[in-house]
Amino acid sequence: MKTVGVIVEYNPLHNGHVYHLEQSRQITGADAVVAVMSGPFLQRGEPALLSKWARAEMALAAGIDLVLELPVAYSAQAAEWFAYGAVYTLDRIGVVDSLCFGSESGDIRWLTGLAKSLADESSGFQSLLNSHMSSGISYPAAYSRAIQEWLGESAHSPGQLTAPNNTLGLHYLIALQRLQSKITPYTVARHKSGFHDTSFSDRRIASATALRQKLIGDGDPAALRPYVPESTFSILQRELELGRAPIDWNRFMQPLLHTVVSQTEQQLEQIYEFSEGLEYRLKHTLRQFPAGHALTQGGAGSPSAFESWLDLLKTKRYTRTKLQRMLVRLLLGHRKNELSREALIAGPDYARVLAFSSKGRELLKRMRTESRLEPIVKLPRNRSLFLEMDIRAASVYALGYDVPTREDLLQDHYRPPIQSAAAGR
Repeated sequence: MKTVGVIVEYNPLHNGHVYHLEQSRQITGADAVVAVMSGPFLQRGEPALLSKWARAEMALAAGIDLVLELPVAYSAQAAEWFAYGAVYTLDRIGVVDSLCFGSESGDIRWLTGLAKSLADESSGFQSLLNSHMSSGISYPAAYSRAIQEWLGESAHSPGQLTAPNNTLGLHYLIALQRLQSKITPYTVARHKSGFHDTSFSDRRIASATALRQKLIGDGDPAALRPYVPESTFSILQRELELGRAPIDWNRFMQPLLHTVVSQTEQQLEQIYEFSEGLEYRLKHTLRQFPAGHALTQGGAGSPSAFESWLDLLKTKRYTRTKLQRMLVRLLLGHRKNELSREALIAGPDYARVLAFSSKGRELLKRMRTESRLEPIVKLPRNRSLFLEMDIRAASVYALGYDVPTREDLLQDHYRPPIQSAAAGR
């Protein structure tokens, strides 16, 4: 059974994602699809709109055969580590033949050439990258400039790396090179809507960013219906009715503030992603809120408390995405010594199963003998640090529900993977 891997967030799953799945099957000739999907917290340092279980259910309904969770150690990271963790998982489970990712360019040749040049990047390249990052520009822009300076005239189309999907795609290819993977990469051009596009210019395709903003702003999924599969729409409605969506940063202001005020600067400095005195700035900005300003919500027609806080925190050095990733680690209590470069390079030793179809069940059977990672269908008694992080992250995420229950907080302990008997896709 030929199997293609995809790396996704599905926040939420929409018609553009369905197009990508259809194209992935077509250009790779795959019989089955494995998705590595971010859990509760995402690559840009945001809580997911819906739980990982709801999004895995959307993926299964859209035709994914096996959904595996990308550990939170990798999911809320810059492109390099996000890509490495996802590709590592696809490579080590031993049943994936190809990887197909979306990109703005739709051309894998120049990306592959760059990946081969950068797979063994030196400390000199890293210094260039860090220098540009410290100037306050975005990671894609900094990476593009560092490539141009490092490779000079041999750098092909470096400007295209300011496009987020091209940047991720390059890092997927670099990870394949570093892991000496036998997986064959393909790319599909992003269709109609850009990654950050907030408009609804097409009748059926809109970006996840636009859909999230609409849902969080209105609280009504009706406007999303033309842009998502009916199964996604149904799951959205259910989660809204149950008070489990939409989840955003404002739901976590109370625990974030508790951590900031209850820990010293020295304790905060030990949190992963904290650097260059950010722990002092974090405490200082609380004094900058106007007198009487609510710290856990925003007034009607005014920015939310979280947005107000982020505006105070942002500088050229500390971009929004950098700050959000830092706040994820603060919220989850992740320490620098837990997420060292050595620990991340070693990769996860498990593959957490969130959902599977009948074809996915066949892949799981193959994984028993071919996978170098332990397929986790039921939580084992003895668990690695990264798996413990995933479990704790799911519990923290559930605190964002309107009325979290014991079952919500402990869901990862007892909930089995979502199953579908659908076959013949």
